[in-house]
Amino acid sequence: MSLRFLLILSISTIFISCDKDEARACTTCTSDLTAAFEVCKESDGTASVNGENTGVDYNTYLDGLQETGTACGN
Repeated sequence: MSLRFLLILSISTIFISCDKDEARACTTCTSDLTAAFEVCKESDGTASVNGENTGVDYNTYLDGLQETGTACGN
């Protein structure tokens, strides 16, 4: 293999690895009807609640929570 190929492969691997390591952004939400719970934005843009991926877009999920009177904040 050529040195150039190995260099390109190494750089590509680094960028792909970094994409997968994106930190989750989480917030705590509270409501009069429920105990406090954590909502996180996953690397694919969906929301997870207490570690369970909802499959719903994060912003859409938060908007829905706010419409029901749930308060979320860092």
